[in-house]
Amino acid sequence: MRLLLCTLAALLSLTQLTYAKPVDGGHALVELIAEREAVQPGEMFFAAFDMRLDRAWHVYWRNPGDAGLPPEVDHWDGDAGEMVGDFIWPIPHELPVVAGEIMDYGYDNRLVLPFSVQIPDTASASISLSGRLSYLICKEVCIPEEVDFSLNLPVEDQSKVNEASGALIADWIGRAPSPFEGDARLTDGERWTLSFAGPSVPKDIRSVRFFPYGNEVLHAAQQTASFGSEGASLTLTPFPGDTFPSQIDGIVVVERTDGRRQGYEIAAKAGPMFLGTASKVAPAIGFVTIAGLALLGGLVLNLMPCVLPVLSIKAVSMVHAAQSGNAGEVRQHGLFYTAGVVLSFLTIAAVFVVLRASGEFLSIGFQLQYPVGVALLALLMFAIGLWLLGLFELGGSVQNVGSGLAAKGGAFGAFFTGVLAALVGAPCIGPFLGVALGAVITQPAAIVFAVFALVGLGLALPFLALSFVPRLERFLPKPGAWMDTLKQVFAFPMFLTAAWLLSVLGDQAGASAVAWTAAGATALAFAVWLLRQDFKSAFLPRVLAVVALCLAVVLPVRAAFTSQPSEAGSLAYKTLEAAEPWTPERVAELTAAGKGAFIDFTATWCATCQLNKATTLKHVDIQAAFAERNVTFMVADFTNRNAMIAEELKKRGRPGVPMYLFYPPGKSEPIVLPQLLTKSLILEELDAI
Repeated sequence: MRLLLCTLAALLSLTQLTYAKPVDGGHALVELIAEREAVQPGEMFFAAFDMRLDRAWHVYWRNPGDAGLPPEVDHWDGDAGEMVGDFIWPIPHELPVVAGEIMDYGYDNRLVLPFSVQIPDTASASISLSGRLSYLICKEVCIPEEVDFSLNLPVEDQSKVNEASGALIADWIGRAPSPFEGDARLTDGERWTLSFAGPSVPKDIRSVRFFPYGNEVLHAAQQTASFGSEGASLTLTPFPGDTFPSQIDGIVVVERTDGRRQGYEIAAKAGPMFLGTASKVAPAIGFVTIAGLALLGGLVLNLMPCVLPVLSIKAVSMVHAAQSGNAGEVRQHGLFYTAGVVLSFLTIAAVFVVLRASGEFLSIGFQLQYPVGVALLALLMFAIGLWLLGLFELGGSVQNVGSGLAAKGGAFGAFFTGVLAALVGAPCIGPFLGVALGAVITQPAAIVFAVFALVGLGLALPFLALSFVPRLERFLPKPGAWMDTLKQVFAFPMFLTAAWLLSVLGDQAGASAVAWTAAGATALAFAVWLLRQDFKSAFLPRVLAVVALCLAVVLPVRAAFTSQPSEAGSLAYKTLEAAEPWTPERVAELTAAGKGAFIDFTATWCATCQLNKATTLKHVDIQAAFAERNVTFMVADFTNRNAMIAEELKKRGRPGVPMYLFYPPGKSEPIVLPQLLTKSLILEELDAI
């Protein structure tokens, strides 16, 4: 009996030695585990720190990014430090702190940090792995924590496996990056290009991200990816003031279309970019494709509702000029109209280039983000409507071809119409235009100017073709009394355009600004009425007309400057309770909790945005599908200027709204959807979760 009791006591003490207890550090439960229950002299095995974090808290990777500290062992007791190897770091994910400014790398929920242990050949009795682990753990605040750990393992002639701990450690070792079977290069430029090619690069890549071991690049900067038949490439933004390195080390993490993440350790040496890692076509063909998309996108702008009323003005003048029989006059109309459109788009390109050089981001449609500009544009549309109704004349008659003054007036009118068409058409980003502008937004200035000029040429092309191809004139109707009637009919689309602009103004600056702009339109109409009256004395009516014209401008401008902006969130979603305002922090919170998010980057003045809302996003089936799959629907309203939204557009390489980001549940990187949405497209993405 005494022998039995002694044996049981020895077994109990051995069990106590073998299994360490978890230690609560405050916001993480930490346990040192091993894949062995007993070891033998001279063998190597793996142990690991198993860290189970409190909900929504995170710890850091070996390179924490812009802020933070990675877990580390402060000290090992005894000879343990001579037996253990370095941590085997699993693939991290991004931890955005301040969108576009501060980016960290790390882990949440759980982290298992494996490391190797080499048992000395002279080991006997037992070995002890003990010491102190420190780590920084963060949520809204960061707290340094430390735990004392200890694990004792008996040394025997035959090692014994701990199946549960061994399986867990093996799983997390499998999450570490593997050596890259290929080569990587870093290419110098305004932004560095990291290209990697090799047989291990998957073909079904959804996204890719580079996590550097050092701080040579800006962690929060956008990394634009491109894929080719041989591999992939990324654009990296160098840290200001840093010189171009001879080599950069880190890991490339690719996410496949099925959601799996794989990491590869790379050491990219300085050199030319690998062929076949950016596109399956040559760079020259790539630019030709972009140029074609820009031209096609400009053509499509002719069909946008906001542009059609302006084009009606040009259509009437073209019919007059064509039927006059003067080919020179017709060509003049086409050339001056084209010049107005193209020069306007080149001006927008110049603003893009200048602001980009100063570090700013300017989106397509910026001219409609300022309430003053919207108010004045609404007045301009109203004034054009009054002109189309025949209430006043602009210069000489376009029909009086023989008069030099009239010819000059016709050319000016054509040029002005082109400027107006570009002004109201520029905010419209269709499927072709979005791809073209997004592809060149970071390119050299010459390419930006070329693509914007092609967009303008596409918008002007129908009227330019009418001007220079005489055979097309036969498709134009013959002039007659109907033209004056049609001209007056075209006034009403202009009034509707003014009404639409007032709705945009209401979103931006509230009802007061709309009311004062309407008062300005009334003053404008009063001035026109005064000038049409046949008074005995013209002096006083003209003075009153000038005062009224001044009030027509001053009243809306003053109201637009002094009115308070409306609350965030597009009016199109005011009745949709499921819509939440977008913030990067809210997205990070949802994905950390294993939920999904769909973000609509929109604006009241964006025609494509409104089409997608009406046909797809507000549909009851889509909203029900979001709810069923635990996907939160969010709105990023860009009607007014918003630095956070602008930074996200810049990060994703988009020149403006619309933009649609879909974060599958638990995924930190989004899927960027096309500018034109359909119910089937969204449902397919949701079904792939």
